Amino acid sequence: MPKIESINVNPAGGVPKHAVPSAFLGTEGVGGDRQRNRKFHGGPLRAVSLYSLEIIATLQSEGHPIAPGSTGENLTLSGLDWPALVPGTHLRLGAAVELEITSYVTPCKNIAASFCNGDFSRISQKLHPGESRLYARVLREGIVHVGDGVGVLRNP
Repeated sequence: MPKIESINVNPAGGVPKHAVPSAFLGTEGVGGDRQRNRKFHGGPLRAVSLYSLEIIATLQSEGHPIAPGSTGENLTLSGLDWPALVPGTHLRLGAAVELEITSYVTPCKNIAASFCNGDFSRISQKLHPGESRLYARVLREGIVHVGDGVGVLRNP
């Protein structure tokens, strides 16, 4: 069953983000989290960053020192067909929260420590389709907890 494996925030901004048991997801972002550069991160269309635990495990098996939250994702999810999650997909988290995937996250040098030889392009959607982090906007706000279920409500 798809679920939230980790909720990750950094009150000082940037990476890595650190695990917390729960957080409020609002239209402007994740409670307890901050972005250093709002030109490229945050705001209503990039309120929440998502990543796949299974892809993290694959990257670890390739030797990359990546871990949940190390590339800046707010929610590490498991059990989803990650390549099928495209912009326009709606997700339900827990009992009430609803997200809409808005875009793929462009990797940058700030996450280089999570990759062998600093090759952060390893999670570029252009170079490795279906292995990118995702940005989402919050359609229905609320609190989520580690272990909450995740469902796909609508997939374009």
